[in-house]
Amino acid sequence: MPAVVDIEKCDGCGNCVEECSVECITLEGEGDDKHAVVNAEECTDCETCIDVCEQGALSMVDAE
Repeated sequence: MPAVVDIEKCDGCGNCVEECSVECITLEGEGDDKHAVVNAEECTDCETCIDVCEQGALSMVDAE
């Protein structure tokens, strides 16, 4: 159950990228249009990114 980004809430601050211990989160886009992207195959479901996201843009969901 990897982390999922709500791009409407994500402001591209990069806190999740800095805190991810397995480096599975990157920022995509340019300028003010940056947002986080999680590589679901590498995510270890530790939820650290959720804890550091002040915008509440990251959550855990079941992959169906």
